Amino acid sequence: DTVADRVRVPWFAGAVKVNVSLVPPLALLPVFLHVAALHFLLGLVVLTSLPVVVLWYYYLTHRRKERTLFFLSLGLFSLGYMYYVFLQEVVPRGRVGYSQVVALTCGLILMLAALARAKKDPGYLPIPSSHRGLPNNGLRGSSNGLHGLTPSGGSSSRAVNGEAKGYSRMSAEEPEGVKKDWCAKCQLVRPARAGHCRLCGRCVRRLDHHCVWINSCVGEQNHQAFILALSFFMLTSVYGITLTLHTVCRGRTPFVALFYCPGAYSDYSSALSFTCVWYCAIVTAGMGYILLIQLLNISYNVTEREARLALRDNTGRRLLGGLVIDTGQYNRGFLCNWGHFLSLGSSPPQRSAEDIV
Repeated sequence: DTVADRVRVPWFAGAVKVNVSLVPPLALLPVFLHVAALHFLLGLVVLTSLPVVVLWYYYLTHRRKERTLFFLSLGLFSLGYMYYVFLQEVVPRGRVGYSQVVALTCGLILMLAALARAKKDPGYLPIPSSHRGLPNNGLRGSSNGLHGLTPSGGSSSRAVNGEAKGYSRMSAEEPEGVKKDWCAKCQLVRPARAGHCRLCGRCVRRLDHHCVWINSCVGEQNHQAFILALSFFMLTSVYGITLTLHTVCRGRTPFVALFYCPGAYSDYSSALSFTCVWYCAIVTAGMGYILLIQLLNISYNVTEREARLALRDNTGRRLLGGLVIDTGQYNRGFLCNWGHFLSLGSSPPQRSAEDIV
């Protein structure tokens, strides 16, 4: 904490505190990629170790239940640096047309716009005015949000997916089908499928998961933007990889060139471009897996959080080799499920009676 407090940069209104987690991606990513471009074996070592280091840091912060800007800064800086290398090393070779550069740039802008929307309110439940400003460190919130009951009828108190440990009391006034439960952490009654995120410290409508890549929850209000951001990233990344491989490895299809490109290390510019292609391919594969899981969950109308709870309580069915967990609770068929997803956030959230009065 002392080191983090002392890392500041001069500014007009005085020194500004800098989040330490922003520094490693900015300082180390270009160095690692340039080192990897020096030799094939160095590239193999660096590109193999980078995902391991990122996963290690993820599990470290996840275990401590900490919010971090590391992954968001890594993602944004990777995008910016890959775009810079593309303009500096690939475009000057003359095999990429102006229209292709414009298309790639538009894809990048659309992805950033969707990301900015996904960073906004995920659907936080409003804290009752009578509890605003009150310390809640001593309160323990609900751990599951699925009406606070296990299949056996007992109360569940284990934390899942970064939510606060504790209990959730059923609201007896709600009719069957619209069950709600009480979050002791936020001191409010929350609707079905809402959950408390321990990292954000708030309850979120239709909480899917807390995404470290956007440093925010994915919920009812930003789930569509999250899917759009992932989709635009996949399209833009694959297009950029294809253009680069066509330039560096002429006469070969992109898939073949990715694994066999004899002239990739003939000069440093080609080596750096080829190294960045492999870095993009690794990141794209990871994001592609996340997008696939999200699309399957939407098709079965299940959130990532509900799937984990179903696995924990052994109440869901593993389908498609375990890629999706069907809880059966909200599944109404493929078309109805997608219609429900596309209508998320279309109606304004209801305010509590206490706030209206």
